Amino acid sequence: MSRLRELLGSDKLLVAPLVFNALTARLADEAGFQALYLGGGSMGYVKAVTEANLTLTEMVEAGLEIRSVCRVPLILDGACGWGDAMHLRRTIALSEAAGFAAIEIEDQLAPKRAHHHVGIEHAIPAEMMVAKIREAVAARSDPDFVIIARTNTARETGLDEALRRGEAYRRAGADMLFVLPKRSEDARTIGERLGGPLMYMTMGGGLASVGMSVEELHGLGYRLLVDPATPLLAAYAAMRASYRALAAGDADPTAATPQAAAEIQKLIHHTIGLETLLDIERRTVEAGQS
Repeated sequence: MSRLRELLGSDKLLVAPLVFNALTARLADEAGFQALYLGGGSMGYVKAVTEANLTLTEMVEAGLEIRSVCRVPLILDGACGWGDAMHLRRTIALSEAAGFAAIEIEDQLAPKRAHHHVGIEHAIPAEMMVAKIREAVAARSDPDFVIIARTNTARETGLDEALRRGEAYRRAGADMLFVLPKRSEDARTIGERLGGPLMYMTMGGGLASVGMSVEELHGLGYRLLVDPATPLLAAYAAMRASYRALAAGDADPTAATPQAAAEIQKLIHHTIGLETLLDIERRTVEAGQS
């Protein structure tokens, strides 16, 4: 877990893309990312429900599968912590045991509501969130485990309230703050008023939607930039097109020929490390067989 702390303390903004299973984690690792983000919103879509329907154990199980094949530091979208202050003890214990390097906890009602996906927030009193953060800090066994406190209140009650909450959450012991801006230009005000370390999240359109360079964000105290959706949106579009093509009797737009399909399968074999597994079999159960 200390690796994530080191990366967050560097002179460069750390970018963590969404992953939602072991294969996507391996692909992100291949691409060179140094941190990964297991996002609740996208995981809810993967299960054809919403983030509000996900359980702690489902996310922990996904984390275990990812960590079993990829050692890149993994950040957990911990939604509302799956309960009140008392529940945070188990949330933190399971998150650490699963190998997560950090958890993001937001100040919304638990259980979370699906209306969050259409911009309607249900913020709990700041005092309740402060208690949850304090318990999360007290519950962690590894001081390198990073606790990120999130508030979306700028979207409904205004930026001043969100900044007030951010200050309170930092005093409660949060290692990093994520104040979701209503407008991208508010990110500058958040950085100037709160200072770092801060997390930022692209809300569609990738880094171009932020309106600032990674250097500018870093200068304002942002240390972590998360893309919580782009890989899933790309995968969804590709799979939707594939199924529709198959149903219509048309060629898949990506694997249109046997040669293209074979090449993609070779890439998959490389990503999952098939040759390593085959080598083990050659030296053991397949040894001496013609």
